[in-house]
Amino acid sequence: MPLFGVEQVPERQVADHPEGEAERGPDDAERRGAFLGFVAHEVRNPLSTALWSAELLGRITAEERGGARGEKLVAMCLRSIARVRQLVEDHLLCERLDAGEFPLRVEPVSAREAVGDAIERRPPDVGEIALDIVPDLLLGVDRALLVRALDALVAMAGRDGTAVRIAAEGAGDTVRLAVSGKAPEEGALEDPVKGTPSDPRGRALALPLARRIAATLGGALTAADGRYLLTLPLAKGGAALPRDVAHP
Repeated sequence: MPLFGVEQVPERQVADHPEGEAERGPDDAERRGAFLGFVAHEVRNPLSTALWSAELLGRITAEERGGARGEKLVAMCLRSIARVRQLVEDHLLCERLDAGEFPLRVEPVSAREAVGDAIERRPPDVGEIALDIVPDLLLGVDRALLVRALDALVAMAGRDGTAVRIAAEGAGDTVRLAVSGKAPEEGALEDPVKGTPSDPRGRALALPLARRIAATLGGALTAADGRYLLTLPLAKGGAALPRDVAHP
């Protein structure tokens, strides 16, 4: 009995780029402007906090810097810088994928290993993770991009300490990976625009990035029934390469 309870995604649908990644509509300039406006605002806030914290550290006495006040300012600065770093990394990868400038290295990748890599990278606020993955399941994808997508889905499904379940199975010539936990909000996969709520963890672009990755890998990402469903191509044969060989 299938783990997912949904019909297999047709090959044509899996290969399509959702929401116009492949073909730009007449309103693309306006949408892009709204997206970039959100990114600028999202980066500016934590960057200002980091700069303010660093300036204040330079003004207080050495004794204060070594005490509780100094520790609080350092922690605030580090959190803000980490948030900026996450936003910048996600945004730059979004831009590279939109421009078609990411060099893909498609190879057989173990679903279990890729999920394991994403679990190792999970943020500290993610809850317990349970796995239900068919053994020896191989995807024909770029390993680095797959892990980035899974990293984003785990972070969003497991936020606020929510327990996460990851299930994977083959379906014809595709692999379906379902990530459930904290239910996706309406429009969660869409590009944020000016006025979209901020994410204090710097994950505001995580799901739009995962959507782009799915499309770039010839698959699709959907959010419905309280979970994320990532559909990607099944490997056409061969064994998964060791991590150090696949991406030195």
